[in-house]
Amino acid sequence: MLLRCVIVAWMIMGICGTAYSENSEPIQLLVCEVLSGAFQEAGESYLEGVEYAVEEINSGGGLLGRKVEIVPIDNTLSPDVAVQKLSEYLQKSPVKYVLSGLGSHIALALSPLAKEKKFILFTYGAEADSLTGEKCNRYFFRTVANTSMHSGALAFWMVKNGYKKVFSIAQDYVFGRAATASFKKKLKELSPSAEFLGEIYHPIGEKDFNQHIQKMLASNPDIVFTPNWGSDLILLMKTAKAMGLKTKLAGYYLNDNGSLKALGDDKAIIGNFTAENYMVSIPTPENKSFVAKFHKDKGYYPILTRGKAYMATRFWAEAVKAAGKDEVEAVINAWEGLLFSGPAGKWYMRPCDHQTLMPIWIAELVKDNPFFDHAFVGTATNIPAKFIAVPCAESGCPGLEK
Repeated sequence: MLLRCVIVAWMIMGICGTAYSENSEPIQLLVCEVLSGAFQEAGESYLEGVEYAVEEINSGGGLLGRKVEIVPIDNTLSPDVAVQKLSEYLQKSPVKYVLSGLGSHIALALSPLAKEKKFILFTYGAEADSLTGEKCNRYFFRTVANTSMHSGALAFWMVKNGYKKVFSIAQDYVFGRAATASFKKKLKELSPSAEFLGEIYHPIGEKDFNQHIQKMLASNPDIVFTPNWGSDLILLMKTAKAMGLKTKLAGYYLNDNGSLKALGDDKAIIGNFTAENYMVSIPTPENKSFVAKFHKDKGYYPILTRGKAYMATRFWAEAVKAAGKDEVEAVINAWEGLLFSGPAGKWYMRPCDHQTLMPIWIAELVKDNPFFDHAFVGTATNIPAKFIAVPCAESGCPGLEK
């Protein structure tokens, strides 16, 4: 398949576009996200990234000459609710494009529905390997790292920095277990002498981390790996600080400003490490321009949630443009093999499993940063996809049949 390249002109959107037709039917983009409950703030932050991308698209003339319209759906972080609400919407209106955010269990529930009803489901937040592995299908696209890539980047960094004794803690659901399994596999592959001193799985929305921290203190690890997010990350870090755990954390979402702000304790933040496929501190000219424009337009920064959702939306839009028509099968064919260049580097949609290959960025949490008064990520460095991507033959995807 031919490689197609799209370079987005980040700073001129809205200047050169022709106006979309007010009389044409809008292209609907359904966003199935957590918009209530304990994780509402994270879900709304993701939605803000989608909204900014759509604002740029519409101000630049729309998509294929048509306005893009966002339809938010609150899934309450429940797979059953997500399927129910989306099914109800499908009965009222045809659906071609759905974005899934927080929760791999949500995406896993929606993916079979996408295949059955033949709409494109893509995600900026669901990372469980199985989504583009054994559960892959033609109608699902992942525009975020999978757990093998994300965990692999942290394992790569740990080995490079000499860490040997590791403890892990994760939420007890498909994503937490997949992230931990991928991490353990990659660390052992890179450093056979590394020791796993213990691993903990706890319910989403855990209320008491005391017993978990006690186990960490007793094992005395060099570093603690965690893919926790939201309130489970906040309370983990808060309890670790209160109980005197000096060991640094290496986590998926330690650059989540909402969590760090809610934590409210720089001493619990500084010195930890995080990895992501987007950070505001990526030191490229493209990202610096993007961050400056976003902040000027919105008054806040495109932190990881907003940045990831923004780029996922732009990548989808470029696939629609490449297809040249608003038809699901045409967009699928156009997206496969598409190369997208933006603030976080080059992203490639791998045709064999619809997993986006991209660099993963790693940074230390530092006191002095140009974004916030509290501690936040320092300058990011990247690990290229070639060091962490699982080959197609090993992904577990049996094939993407039409």
